[in-house]
Amino acid sequence: MKHLHLLLLLLGIGLGTCGHAQKMTPDASELEAMARAFTVKSFPLLRELLSIPNVASNHEDIERNVVWCEREFRKRNFSTTRIETPTVPLLLAERTVSNPAKTVLIYLQIDGQPVDSTRWFQDHPFTPTLKVRAADEAWEAIPWSRITNYDDEMRVFARSASDAKGPVAMFLTALDAIKSADLSPNFNIKVIMDFEEELGSPQLPQAVRDNRELLAADMLIIFDGPRHITNRPTLTFGARGISTITLTTYGPVVAQHSGHFGNYAPNPALRMAKLLASMKDDEGRVTIPGFYDGINIDPATEKILRAVPDDEAQIRDRLQLGAVDKVGRYYQEAIQYPSLNIRGMQSGWIDEAVRTIVPGWARAEIDVRLVLESDPDRLIGLLKKHVEDQGYFVTDEVPDKATRMAHEKVATFTAKISYQSFRTDFDSEVGVWLRSALNRAFGEDPIMIRMSGGSIPISPFVTTLDVPAVTVPTVNRDNNQHSPNENLRLGNYREGIKTMIAILTEEL
Repeated sequence: MKHLHLLLLLLGIGLGTCGHAQKMTPDASELEAMARAFTVKSFPLLRELLSIPNVASNHEDIERNVVWCEREFRKRNFSTTRIETPTVPLLLAERTVSNPAKTVLIYLQIDGQPVDSTRWFQDHPFTPTLKVRAADEAWEAIPWSRITNYDDEMRVFARSASDAKGPVAMFLTALDAIKSADLSPNFNIKVIMDFEEELGSPQLPQAVRDNRELLAADMLIIFDGPRHITNRPTLTFGARGISTITLTTYGPVVAQHSGHFGNYAPNPALRMAKLLASMKDDEGRVTIPGFYDGINIDPATEKILRAVPDDEAQIRDRLQLGAVDKVGRYYQEAIQYPSLNIRGMQSGWIDEAVRTIVPGWARAEIDVRLVLESDPDRLIGLLKKHVEDQGYFVTDEVPDKATRMAHEKVATFTAKISYQSFRTDFDSEVGVWLRSALNRAFGEDPIMIRMSGGSIPISPFVTTLDVPAVTVPTVNRDNNQHSPNENLRLGNYREGIKTMIAILTEEL
């Protein structure tokens, strides 16, 4: 009877429920049928959402995204509240049920990375383009109309397709699917939408502190990030935090002709290269004393890390790496430690603009990924001291003439802590609940990852609201996240919808 009821509902034939949602838990086959039926129906929604530019620094475009989210959540019987900040608002959507077992807070990211249209192989990054892989392994655009007969290997290319508007469309579609089947969660839902995640969510910590009661919940789910490299269902129980450093070295006050002043004016690019090289050994380990203090991989943790079915050879092959850094003995161990990464460098000119000069300055942008055992202020202090120990006078502003003349080597050092790491126990209530939902959907336990290497701004919720948090990643790992030609595999899109239907119908 239950199978028949769901099938008829999916075909648009109700059985008469007197307006009351059914308290049934769909099994794997029913979840698959629901996901398949609503995947195709949702493609216009996905296309519309991906067409709205969403670079966080453009407040006019962000407002369009806020308005779109308000409209779509209100359509699904959510009330919405703008949480104002000094820049752009956060958006909270709420929906309650009778006699709720719990309140679940869901985090969604709406903004995306900046775009360089010249490096996208399509008309524009905000023109969603359907593609298939051609015989030569290149991606070939096909008419959008073919999406009604999609297959799992087709992909939609657009900025934020995977990071992270794809999961937003999955969640809205899952809500539509359970409504059509006359099903309902047995818990209240609060959805917090972040429009500045790619800027490090600078307003989020204070906004959470100021709205503690409004955001109160029993647990937090984050719909973000890629699945394990095997593309099997995955749960991630933590993430590293992040802080950033801008480091600048100086040569002549303005760039000088290298024929006239080479061998005389110190080259800031060379100084920067030597300074950065002094921070790590040849195997990628930070050489600054104390940088890794406090991290201990005990036998219990080792067992958890080794349980993740990584194929180290496959990872190296995908990245085309002949060797890897030796911070850890294997991938999962490596991301349990804080990292020191040079995310960008600039000095002088290159390519068609190259010129024979001694540059006036060199700059390195650095990110430090944080773990719970490491104090970010301490790590930043260690890095600053290291620069000083290399003979630099360190300042937090552009040096004036007097400062330049008074010191042999000058560096500008500025730092920002965006947010700290978080970790949740596997056997927490939210962990057990999500594992049960994914097991029901896919017939196997999900891959359980202790901590991801990337960063998401969740620690303000965990620390301020005192709630456990777990990430439910859904998108394909090879999605070109943050890069040109970002994409979403449609098989992952469908299974993401299935995942979210399973979670919404899993009783707490």
